[in-house]
Amino acid sequence: MLTITPPAASIGELAYRRIRSDIIFGRLAPAQKLRLEVLRETYGASVSTLRELLNRLSSEGLVEAEGQKGFMVSPVSATNLREIAAMRLLLEGHALAQSFDAGDMEWEGRVVAAHHKLAQMEKRMLARDRADPELWKRYDWEFHHALVSACGSQVLMESHAAIYDKYLRYQMVAVIFRGDIAAQEHQILLDCALRRDKARAASVLAVHVEACVDHTVATGALPDA
Repeated sequence: MLTITPPAASIGELAYRRIRSDIIFGRLAPAQKLRLEVLRETYGASVSTLRELLNRLSSEGLVEAEGQKGFMVSPVSATNLREIAAMRLLLEGHALAQSFDAGDMEWEGRVVAAHHKLAQMEKRMLARDRADPELWKRYDWEFHHALVSACGSQVLMESHAAIYDKYLRYQMVAVIFRGDIAAQEHQILLDCALRRDKARAASVLAVHVEACVDHTVATGALPDA
């Protein structure tokens, strides 16, 4: 049988992924100026390619074009976080209900496995081991992604992933961990998934997201607008 090897990602695509990741995980800070020559040295893509990539990221809301001045990482604000959180709840709540209806044993296995990794990381966080916030948030994403992964809609999954990345950026900027209460909410969501308790899962998800937003805003780390 002929094996077809998928083409390797281009330099431009690799640069796009790295810049996007660096914005989401806070290595490129909110409102930071994006100098094309500096980016060229860091990411190994040409200036013309970088300009295309930054326009692409601008269409995703992660970068802002400053007219003739160039580009900057999109700033953050409490108002914007609340809007992003509301959209995340809308998409994730809808996908959660569909996933609970359609999920099979394979889906249950994914949810349980993803929760196990997240729970182990949360134990480390509760023990004051916060050396790897990126891994913690990756496991958080994997759990929430697993919960909605049986929804049956690729468009819904892609939309949820895009808004989750914007939400994640705020968590990485503020490095917010609400402690044992957040871990308990994740456990309840797991239990709801296994029992297919859509009503309680929706309620807990709303509390989970809204409490994180309130906690982030209360730190005073974000401007109002």
